[in-house]
Amino acid sequence: MSETYEDGDLRRILDETDTIVMIGASQRGDRDSHRVMRYLQQQGYRVIPVNPTLGEGATILGEPVHAKLQDVQSNYQMIDVFRRPDAVAGIVDEILALERRPAYLWLQLGVVDSDAAKKARNAGITVVMDRCIKIEHGRLGR
Repeated sequence: MSETYEDGDLRRILDETDTIVMIGASQRGDRDSHRVMRYLQQQGYRVIPVNPTLGEGATILGEPVHAKLQDVQSNYQMIDVFRRPDAVAGIVDEILALERRPAYLWLQLGVVDSDAAKKARNAGITVVMDRCIKIEHGRLGR
């Protein structure tokens, strides 16, 4: 099931966001998450990487890496997910357990979990699925 999003809604989400937590960020420059993180930083966003497999003290593009979402203490408006669709339900459960929830959950191209998205939306979180934030940002001229 492909969802449609109004350009105005996507623009509003991008305009109301200045800090993004990226779950699945990679240190490897050949990975999409790394390229998207670099692009978002170049566009003025702060991107906080979350990757449980990297060691303590690791950084990606100058930002300290967090092992899990609960470790992020900074304020942020969006969580951008670069994980397989079967990981999304668990990520949504983690988000809903947070004291401060994000306004937006963005699931990258190919990442679709309608049930998890519904659960997040029912909790008041705006969800975008199966879209690349870099592509949409560039397309909308943000």
